[in-house]
Amino acid sequence: MKSNHIDINIARDSLFLVFVLVLGSFFLYNLAQAQTLDNPDPPSEPVKLIFIHHSTGENWLVDDYGGLGLGLAQNNYFVSDTNYGWGPDAIGDRTDIVNWTEWFRGPDSLRYLEALFEESGQNSTYTRLMADPGGENTVVVFKSCFPNSNLEGNPDDSATPGDGLTVSNAKYIYNDLLNYFSSRPDKLFIVVTAPPVQDPSYAANARAFNTWLVLNWLDENNYPYSNVAVFDFYNVLTHPENHHRFHNGQVEYSTSQENNTSYYPSAADDDHPSAEGSRKATNEFIPLLNVFYNRWKSDTSAQPPSSAPTSTSVIAIQVTPVETQPPASAIQPSNIPNLIDDFEAGIPAGSEGWRPYWDEATQTQLLCAPETNDQIPGSALHVNYTVQANSWATCALLYTQPQNWIDSDGLTFQMRTSQAGLLFDVIVYAGLPDNRSTYLTGLETTSEMVNGWVSIQIPWVEFIRADWEDDSGEFVDPSGVTGIAFGFNGGPDASEIGEVWVDDIRLGVESELAVAPAPTQAEVQETEVVQEQEGSEDETESGSGSRFTCPGFIGIAAFAVANLFWATNHRKRGR
Repeated sequence: MKSNHIDINIARDSLFLVFVLVLGSFFLYNLAQAQTLDNPDPPSEPVKLIFIHHSTGENWLVDDYGGLGLGLAQNNYFVSDTNYGWGPDAIGDRTDIVNWTEWFRGPDSLRYLEALFEESGQNSTYTRLMADPGGENTVVVFKSCFPNSNLEGNPDDSATPGDGLTVSNAKYIYNDLLNYFSSRPDKLFIVVTAPPVQDPSYAANARAFNTWLVLNWLDENNYPYSNVAVFDFYNVLTHPENHHRFHNGQVEYSTSQENNTSYYPSAADDDHPSAEGSRKATNEFIPLLNVFYNRWKSDTSAQPPSSAPTSTSVIAIQVTPVETQPPASAIQPSNIPNLIDDFEAGIPAGSEGWRPYWDEATQTQLLCAPETNDQIPGSALHVNYTVQANSWATCALLYTQPQNWIDSDGLTFQMRTSQAGLLFDVIVYAGLPDNRSTYLTGLETTSEMVNGWVSIQIPWVEFIRADWEDDSGEFVDPSGVTGIAFGFNGGPDASEIGEVWVDDIRLGVESELAVAPAPTQAEVQETEVVQEQEGSEDETESGSGSRFTCPGFIGIAAFAVANLFWATNHRKRGR
């Protein structure tokens, strides 16, 4: 009996221990979950918001109709808006889906957006509760009106450029807008879907398209930032039980009621949402906007590099044509040694991701973001630029802490381009963010890069301190790298326009290219003196008939790589 009593006690104690462990695990799990929950609280400081709309948006804003303007003011947003007739060229007249390209990607978009960001007036009637806090609008909300729910085509059509309001063209347009949104991580863009109509002719298409926007749009494009979000105004207005809101501690997107037409029309012959529907949308939108805003603020962009200009010279590199084969990351991403970024696995560890920087005093434009398309198996960095005369743009990956790359001998990456003859710089940054040093080498795209991917290898000894900085001409120290970048300059009298794709950036080059150790400045100067005394030439002909320039040690490098193909030139910036 005693033995049985002991066994019972042991079993009871064991069960109690299991209970405690399970309860503790449950508590810790829920604590971790609570720490990662979305935050629906209003911004702690006033935030300037601009709303692009027409009549439906105006009704939504008005205090005694939808109440959106007052509700936003009560959540610490200073609201301005556009309407019919607003802006340069009366761009405010045009808010259909097909017009968003004109707003954000067209030849006059910089002019329109400058006016949009600076707008602080009211073009509708709603209550403001605060004075203008100053500065630009940082949140951009834009919406098309209900005729845009009459999308032709089929619900499952893929993104394809076309004309007019179709499912495929609408998807293509929104995909293209991400090229601009990714260049402005300092702004939050909120897409509000077009409200439903009562006519069921195209209702299934509208449902499929708007659901795609909410659930698939950003993921399909591997969009890396938190500065774009969608509110499904359409879904909220299709049934009282259809929602897009923050509810019970999480974002709820409910489309369970199979009704694809307007549940809240203002009249039998008028598809403008009623006051009841507009107020429902207000109650669901504002907490969700706060969630989107707080997500974005937790992922704010980094400060631009302290040294903005790029190189004025071009020096030698090795390029290896890869014909039309995809970059290595598309085949075996896990087998790339010393990988910095293959644009497949999110933001590189210890960095803030690739960010665009440009001369904001000019109308320079720069796209700098990972992209997937039919020409790119997997993803690659897409850089599309229009750099105004005497201006600059830089696509940069910056690290939060210095990286020690001393055990490697250079950088290698794959590149494609839209055309040969584009001049650009590959840049390495070193030093603290508030006192960065810039080291660079100048390159030119080739015809091989137009026809397929090309492998480019650059030893550390090719990265030279920029001539506009102190200690110009010294070599980079790879033990303290704080970033890498691709830089582009405008000419003295004309803008420069180009497009390149970069993939599989990694550490290391072919051993023949790694000239180590790099010569000191004194050794370079001594070599130059000897060459002047002996009358030797600084330029050496390569086997392909092109030439390359480099500091005094270039004769050693030329001998080591005599059997390799070099892409070189002596063209200067400022053409």
